[in-house]
Amino acid sequence: MSMSANDRIQWLHKMICQRGYPNSHDVAEKFGISERQAQRDIEHMRTKLNAPLIYSPSHRGYYYQTEFCLPAMVSTENESDYSAVLSGLHDFIDNSAEVSVIQMQLPYSAVLEIKDKITVMNLRSFIISEEPHHRYNCEFPSIELFLGVIMSTGAQIRIVSPDWMREKLVEFATRILECNEKNPDDK
Repeated sequence: MSMSANDRIQWLHKMICQRGYPNSHDVAEKFGISERQAQRDIEHMRTKLNAPLIYSPSHRGYYYQTEFCLPAMVSTENESDYSAVLSGLHDFIDNSAEVSVIQMQLPYSAVLEIKDKITVMNLRSFIISEEPHHRYNCEFPSIELFLGVIMSTGAQIRIVSPDWMREKLVEFATRILECNEKNPDDK
């Protein structure tokens, strides 16, 4: 059942977020690949994706030293076909701006604090696991869609992590409020 590197990395990320402490043996067994290839996937996460991976000898697996979200990635059979297009995008995009141009296969993730059980039920399609203190690990394909769903619930939801998503939500809400301030010329 060999799958793409993106599938394996997505699975590793999910297991680490769920505190499953996966290791190269687990990846190899799950995806029918060699442990050497599985270790290359882990090293790719550490070196190319800048994942703060730490090996825990007591758990015999990996965990994140600090919070981490997978970046947007392109997953294709012929990734080289897209390299010129992607490198050209960097000429047009400010490096400080968030780049969410292409998001395929690898979901974004966040931790939400939700105390209302009905809201938890309504967001069940995004929730992948539960933590203590009414905290839920969520995954979603689109930031805009997810923030829109959060805003539309009308419930008291707090974004615990990542910080940039909380800032993005505040930015969206501020923009909406500013656009809807009463204008003296309106009747």
